[in-house]
Amino acid sequence: MTIVEVKNLSKVYGEGETAVAALDDVSFSVNKGEFICIIGPSGSGKSTLLHLLGGVDQPTSGNVSIDQTDVYTLDETQLAIFRRRQIGLIYQFYNLIPILTVEENITLPMLLDEQKVDPLQFNKISNALGLENRLSHLPNQLSGGQQQRVSIGRALISNPAIMLADEPTGNLDSKNSEEIMNLLKMFNKTYNQTLIVITHDERIALQADRIISIEDGKIAKDEVIRP
Repeated sequence: MTIVEVKNLSKVYGEGETAVAALDDVSFSVNKGEFICIIGPSGSGKSTLLHLLGGVDQPTSGNVSIDQTDVYTLDETQLAIFRRRQIGLIYQFYNLIPILTVEENITLPMLLDEQKVDPLQFNKISNALGLENRLSHLPNQLSGGQQQRVSIGRALISNPAIMLADEPTGNLDSKNSEEIMNLLKMFNKTYNQTLIVITHDERIALQADRIISIEDGKIAKDEVIRP
């Protein structure tokens, strides 16, 4: 089952002679439960692609459909709701709210959406992430690895259609990086959670089911690693 459909996606910054094409006519699809890594050198367009997939930025042309919803036909309010419910975002620098506890940070998307948090879902996620004894802590009382675990929990709490991770281990040491990737792979395999990771780390990319290489705003290679 196709969960993401990207068609002729382009993003151009500037106009005329100063125009720069960050993405140029990119098309691909993602099946439910796939683990895909998008790789490429700095400035290749991979982060632009992630922002467009996540509804964070508007394309110059083209379409992104997630779970049969054309993302860029939604108005601003509809898009905000859709993102909270269907797109889990994990960033390199965690982006936690410093005055909120671990529990509050994890459940924030549900609270913003005025949705009731399912205690069984919350307990399953917090236990899987090893945060059950840290729920009342503030972010500054956690290690970097623990903070990234909180951001993973926040991304998963609404059971989204896809999870997008932008260099999720880029701010961590090798031990924590391995632990975070093992957790992401566990949620991908155990719960059939569709996972798209942006990375420049080839070791991480080789753990994926499929690698999409971006160069100069175009797809240079789309390679299945594990059928």
